[in-house]
Amino acid sequence: MILSRRAFALSTAGTALGIAGSGLIWPRQGHAQSWDAQISDFDQVMGSPDAPVTLVEYASFTCGFCASFHGETLPEIKSRYVDNGQVRFIFRDFPLDGLSLRAGMLARCVEGVDYFAVVDELFASQRQWARADDPIASLQRMGQLAGLSEEAFLACMNNETLANQIIQLRLDAEERYNVNSTPTFVMNGEVFAGALPIDAFIERIEMQLGS
Repeated sequence: MILSRRAFALSTAGTALGIAGSGLIWPRQGHAQSWDAQISDFDQVMGSPDAPVTLVEYASFTCGFCASFHGETLPEIKSRYVDNGQVRFIFRDFPLDGLSLRAGMLARCVEGVDYFAVVDELFASQRQWARADDPIASLQRMGQLAGLSEEAFLACMNNETLANQIIQLRLDAEERYNVNSTPTFVMNGEVFAGALPIDAFIERIEMQLGS
């Protein structure tokens, strides 16, 4: 069964949803020079590998605060810092429920389309597919629009290896950074949670850049 890894660790999902967007900050996990983001081939990365600042986001596709970050804040971070090589952005799934896991699987199964373009569309249309009477059917329609056949979609949704890889991202986040809400960010070792305004990100990035 797909949702088998530690029962998907969903016993804390309600608490996580309740404190998301709080702006809670945890102590720094290490200095920028020594922090290791432990990037793997499964990570989805945007920006230069030589960027002095690495920003990791842990997000759930059913999280409204995450949708706000991707629609309002990330585009500004990208244009200001990612595109000029100052920030490397890493997206990691932190599914809060089975539906967000399915959406995360879909994003990785679409071929011939940039991964982050699929992520952006999932967040932009979150209210439509996540609140639909049949959200899985809505996800399938989105996959079809991106060129994913019905057979490929069903194979994707039944890919236990992929599901467990995504679930492992959540388990690793809980262990490494005590992540329990979305979105949660790790910037050069500093952990902070919540859909903070762009000014808060700019301040943190500029501090890391030494500006």
